[in-house]
Amino acid sequence: MKIKHIYKFLLVGLVAVIMGACTSTEADPKFDESPIERLNARKKELNDLLLSSADGWKAVYYTDSTQLGAWTHLFKFLPDGKVDMASDFDDDTDIHRSQYDIQLGSAVSLVFTTANRIHLLSESDNYPTPALVGKGHLGDFQFFYYGQENGEIIFRTNRSFQELRFKKATAKDWDDLHDNTPVIEAITGEITSPLFRLLEINDGAAVQNYDLDYNPDARFGVAASLVPGSNDLINMSFAFTPAGAVVEPPVEVKGQKLTNFSYNSTDDTFVSTGTGGVKATIKYTTVPPVITDDYKKGIDGQPQFVISYIAANLYSAPTTSNYFRSLILKANAALPANQSIARIQIYFNSAFGNYIEYRFNGGRPSVYHNFTTTPNNTAKTLVFNHDSWDNGSAIIPAPAFLKDLDAEFFTPAGMYIKKENFTISFINTIYTMTSASSSFRTTTYQL
Repeated sequence: MKIKHIYKFLLVGLVAVIMGACTSTEADPKFDESPIERLNARKKELNDLLLSSADGWKAVYYTDSTQLGAWTHLFKFLPDGKVDMASDFDDDTDIHRSQYDIQLGSAVSLVFTTANRIHLLSESDNYPTPALVGKGHLGDFQFFYYGQENGEIIFRTNRSFQELRFKKATAKDWDDLHDNTPVIEAITGEITSPLFRLLEINDGAAVQNYDLDYNPDARFGVAASLVPGSNDLINMSFAFTPAGAVVEPPVEVKGQKLTNFSYNSTDDTFVSTGTGGVKATIKYTTVPPVITDDYKKGIDGQPQFVISYIAANLYSAPTTSNYFRSLILKANAALPANQSIARIQIYFNSAFGNYIEYRFNGGRPSVYHNFTTTPNNTAKTLVFNHDSWDNGSAIIPAPAFLKDLDAEFFTPAGMYIKKENFTISFINTIYTMTSASSSFRTTTYQL
């Protein structure tokens, strides 16, 4: 009986609560507005926010930090649906004007409706790596509004639904944006900059080196440990400031997270300093991180060894350096319009000795530079020593148009020779030949 009475009291209480709720005179504002009214309110909220910052907004846009870096964008929104925009995508950091709109759909979104700097990240035919063919830089120009926090506007991208925050810009941000360019160029390098980059990590007690493979178009690098047997890799996604680079995720050393790398123009290094001697340094080097004994294939007494740079297949190879390409173009420019270098074929220990054969398109006959070799077993390079020039039947003077190109093979510091683990177009083994004193590197087939 007691239980029945308890149920009755509970039932009466529940009915009273329901009736009270139904007769409440306080309306919930969320349900007092229609969905379209709520969207319009959000649209006005976003529009007011965009116009509220005197110097506009700044976004450091990481489109995919697993394979790409970031590009800094500045926006100044105007009341008439116009927007002034600048970015450090390339060396054009000028301000460009275009249009924007705040659109209603299932959510409120900011859309840049006419072409401007941010659209460069979404152009499918402008891709920074082979893996992104047809995808571009994975960027967006439509951003869904998700509110604000600590003075920042929170968006999510239409393409990948990742978060992007707009922070209030300053006049200094606009004035200094062009100063990102020399920093970007410093880590990219010029055609004469050393070919190799190291990430040097000092934990305060010991130094460990990593081979940094950096792609300037992607603003992304992978650092591989040079400790024998180690598979340690560090992914580095780069953004840039006038002072240096910001790396995400941070490089962790002894529990310290290093993310801001200051650029030192004196020695072309990027340095992030922690405490207790902890430091990470990005720097150039002319010495390959991995040096092989492949130079010995050219030493006297070894079997014949023939490698060939074939312009049609190897000029654009990723391991062919820009400096080498520039010297090829310079030599070709001195030839008649229908002639150009077709091959640079290097013979070691042939029946006729050691020589470089320069072959040409357009009917021009080959010329040959004969040489001897001296191994540098300490540096693991092979030094070429001039002997003579000939045309296959007689000794000739050195061709003037080949002077600069040919001289690189004969640097007193010698050449590194390396068997690569990839192929290009054919199954032939690829060897690279790299100067020990410059950024000269050619890619060759073994014949």
